[in-house]
Amino acid sequence: MSIDALKSRLPDYAKDLRLNIGSVITTSSLSPQQAWGTAVAAAIASRNAEVTAAIVAEAKAHLDEAVLTAAKAAAAIMGMNNIYYRFVHLSSNEEYGKMPAKLRMNIIANPGAPKVDFELWSLAASAVNGCGMCIDAHEREVLAKGATKENVQDTVRIAAVVHAVATVLDAEDALAAG
Repeated sequence: MSIDALKSRLPDYAKDLRLNIGSVITTSSLSPQQAWGTAVAAAIASRNAEVTAAIVAEAKAHLDEAVLTAAKAAAAIMGMNNIYYRFVHLSSNEEYGKMPAKLRMNIIANPGAPKVDFELWSLAASAVNGCGMCIDAHEREVLAKGATKENVQDTVRIAAVVHAVATVLDAEDALAAG
């Protein structure tokens, strides 16, 4: 599976996605490692097996095993944190925000990749998962670690396109099955 294979599966109504899926990863302000890690984290957060397989397969040419694992770990930990902290943020009961999360998050301390990269990947997964509290926290972290606003925007652009491709492929599979 490859990104070209994903492009070939996108219907004409998603032509813009076909144009964007390759270019947002390869023509950004991010380093190749940051861009491909972002794509991996966004693909996993998007929950589409085909998109995840294609992006991870292509990312392997750009990421060593430790960095690929770190990108996957960012998506994994955000899968948990985004639900928990979105609940804390959206709940009208402010007491939950004062309570300790009591969730293990050891990977954040030693992710196996530069911290700014891991934070960018966490930002991408948080954008896909729709957790405003996590988006704010990770944006602050990446900017404090030297990333630019353009890096943040490019991270979210990659996440947006990857998620949109996953959404369209899920819809097309549902329509074909129905």
